[in-house]
Amino acid sequence: MELERILVVDPIDGEYTADVRISGSKIESIKKTGGDFRSIAMPGFVDTHSHGALGINCMTMNHEGLEKWEEFAQSHGVTYLLPTTVSASEEGMKRVADLVSKYISDRSRTVVHGVHFEGPYINPKKKGAQNPEAIRQPTLSEINSVLSDVVMIITMAPEVGGFLEVLPEIIKREIAVSIGHTDATYNQIKAAYKLGARRMTHFPNGMNTLHHREIGCVGAGFLLPLNLEMIVDGVHTTPEFVEMVYKIRGSEAIILVTDSLDATGLDNGIYDLGGLRVEVKDNVATLEDGTLAGSTLTMDKAIRNFKRWTGCNLQELAKVSSYNALKNLGISNRGRFKEGLIADIVLLSKELKVEETILAGKSVFISK
Repeated sequence: MELERILVVDPIDGEYTADVRISGSKIESIKKTGGDFRSIAMPGFVDTHSHGALGINCMTMNHEGLEKWEEFAQSHGVTYLLPTTVSASEEGMKRVADLVSKYISDRSRTVVHGVHFEGPYINPKKKGAQNPEAIRQPTLSEINSVLSDVVMIITMAPEVGGFLEVLPEIIKREIAVSIGHTDATYNQIKAAYKLGARRMTHFPNGMNTLHHREIGCVGAGFLLPLNLEMIVDGVHTTPEFVEMVYKIRGSEAIILVTDSLDATGLDNGIYDLGGLRVEVKDNVATLEDGTLAGSTLTMDKAIRNFKRWTGCNLQELAKVSSYNALKNLGISNRGRFKEGLIADIVLLSKELKVEETILAGKSVFISK
């Protein structure tokens, strides 16, 4: 496969016009040409926090549903996806992990690369749209039971009993610990960071706010070198807040996610989230009490929002939409334009609309 006269956007080397040759699943060569370009080429988008789409729910999906979800993700430029659970029973967590593991093993190429456990080891006071009946404290025996090679991220609250006991075991397995649904103090988050928790889940949602006598979770996100997941839909975070985080922490710290529900890509209606009733109206998902319950955001819309609200350049956009998430997970064989790396690429128009998605060297979506 040859991509001619494209504007390559690399998160480290920046922007340049080039011809890119792909052989098999990898980038074979990059020849800088200069001049005008036909399309913008960025590393494929990485969504490490998504609960579903098109009626497919991570907690109840089967293989056919996951395949449908994967095709939807591809159409929005995603080449790396982590289906994300909500707080659930031990059996429910293992069922999702086992299904995803089998799904991956059955395919030579897929955007699905693992699982993100969001909960159940969180603070009930900051449960958001998580089912309180499933929330509990972690134990070593349960952690050893539910964690497997397919688990990439686990969202936890550092103030919850048992956190400090299980954290070393999770870190030893090279699973990213993300601080979320938490009422922790700044010092509790700082201690968790020093012990290996390196990211925050959907910052600043599901956590306490900034106060001048206790800067808490939001203050920790600004002051500590944590990776910050952000849902840039204009509902979970206003454009001004997104701009503020960008100006204070920079593009190196931000990881764009969708936190998408099964209602994503569908009409207004009533949906289920871990046993809770969710209403979607005008692309906003809420519980019966008005609590935000995930989003209907897609990654291509997220990058357009982020660029419009922050004025960032394309190189920075490649960081927040792909490179930072992969780096946080310790993945170095994709997410850049380099010879020998996996060819996960999204081709975009100058308006940042998805034209084509290339997954491991194969075109899997072309816009009509």
